[in-house]
Amino acid sequence: MPSLLEALELKYGDGPGECCLTDEEQEASCLSGSPRSHALSVSIFIPKKSPRHTVPALLVLQDCDIECAGGDDEKLRNKCRNVEELDLAQNKLSKWDEVFGILRHMPKIKFVNLSFNSLPESLEVKDGKYDALRSLVLNGTRVSWSTVQSLVRLLRSLEELHLSLNEYKTVELGTDNPDGLHHSLKRLHFTGNPVELWHEVSKLGRAFPSLESLSLAECPIRSLDTELRHAPSPDNRENEDTENMNHIHERNGGGGGAAMRLENGCGDKGNRNFEEDDMMPNYCSTNGDCDSSGIKTESAHDCFRMLRFLNLNSTLLSTWDDIDRLARFPALKSLRVQGCPLFESPREYTEHERRQLLIARLPNVETLNGGGVISSQEREDSERAFIRHYMDKPEAERPHRYEELIGIHGKLDPLVNVDLTPDKKVKVKFTYGDISEVRSVDVYRTVFELKTKLEAMVKIPANRMRLFYFDQELRSTYGPEEMLYPNKQLYRYNIRSGDEIMIDSKLNRYTSSQPPPSSPQAQQRQQSSVRS
Repeated sequence: MPSLLEALELKYGDGPGECCLTDEEQEASCLSGSPRSHALSVSIFIPKKSPRHTVPALLVLQDCDIECAGGDDEKLRNKCRNVEELDLAQNKLSKWDEVFGILRHMPKIKFVNLSFNSLPESLEVKDGKYDALRSLVLNGTRVSWSTVQSLVRLLRSLEELHLSLNEYKTVELGTDNPDGLHHSLKRLHFTGNPVELWHEVSKLGRAFPSLESLSLAECPIRSLDTELRHAPSPDNRENEDTENMNHIHERNGGGGGAAMRLENGCGDKGNRNFEEDDMMPNYCSTNGDCDSSGIKTESAHDCFRMLRFLNLNSTLLSTWDDIDRLARFPALKSLRVQGCPLFESPREYTEHERRQLLIARLPNVETLNGGGVISSQEREDSERAFIRHYMDKPEAERPHRYEELIGIHGKLDPLVNVDLTPDKKVKVKFTYGDISEVRSVDVYRTVFELKTKLEAMVKIPANRMRLFYFDQELRSTYGPEEMLYPNKQLYRYNIRSGDEIMIDSKLNRYTSSQPPPSSPQAQQRQQSSVRS
């Protein structure tokens, strides 16, 4: 099926005038010519064609082997004039002139999906008006950066762009010329591209300065440090941390740990700023970082001043320093950061502890990992847990956020560790007639398992045995409690050392309401009958 026109005729028929009407056109056709159109009326719209034979506003033609628009422009224009959303994913389009040969017949087009069409050639279309087009999906198309640049210049109203799975290792968007910037784009999907350096990611922020949402999931980004200009080779990645430490040490004149520099963002007034870091005493009150010589350097957030949503799931972030860098993004409100080495190895934190440490380090983030809005109570609990987590650590290991939270909540007392789990074994007195014996009992055993253990002592089968539990503190008030449920664990009776369990046989036909003769109540009744 080589053309879009043929695909339309096969799916919706080949008669003339088979386009669907918009809501406005339907309303107009219902009320036009009515002498009482100014008053409230009930109208019924009866389409000339069955909906199955009209081209819908949402047109989906995936995997139809479409290669071109088709030869009859007028016929294609009549069929597609009301199409607003077009999905041509997984077809055989390979030329941009054919793509725009289709789009020029759709004046109301708002959304286009061209995913997994092979479109590596450069874009040569220089004219056309596509003011309604807001979203463009180019996942897996191998589209070149020069074509991306031409597209964003041509589509001036574009707000959402998908460039996932295009094997981009670098970003090649010209940002030196102000004409190369695209201020309308607000949402960019860059998932699954093998870009490793934040220095490259920052170029996206320069090219799209109004960016509000950015997805970098499944990109092998190892750090948000913009000073890294070369990705480590596989042979050297095991020693990466040591090499980076040595490099920073040498660059700062061998000043030891105090000379280590981390990014320090200084946002506009009204934003919460970080004046220094636990490993960075040199602070510079500018929009970037300052090295030891006072020269301003770029921060991770400098190119993303308007970014509100960021997805870093399944990246290679492995240090809390990068989380601290995220805290400096001035407009960031929603963050996704799961499946990273930071949280997987070593597994020293529970999921709840990780969430608390993230919330405490990210004071401006309102939603984390797709959850609901972080409540003020959860934030306070997280910040207090953060303080207690670091209060016993050496001062050199405490992040700067620790001192900030001490200023908010003050110094906290450590929590008392109260262990409410029952003792695993207790010593209980077992009585059967004249036989009395103290035994150590595992409280996690069931009643039936206890009966089985007592068979050798009293020579009564477990299924014919009755047990009566005496609480040492309550026995004078409530008497014995028969242990009726064979699968009930002993700790659920609140058994403690010093309590007593009396053994009896079912053949004696005693119930819990009539205690056995050896119980204190029965002995008291016997004494009363003797006196009488």
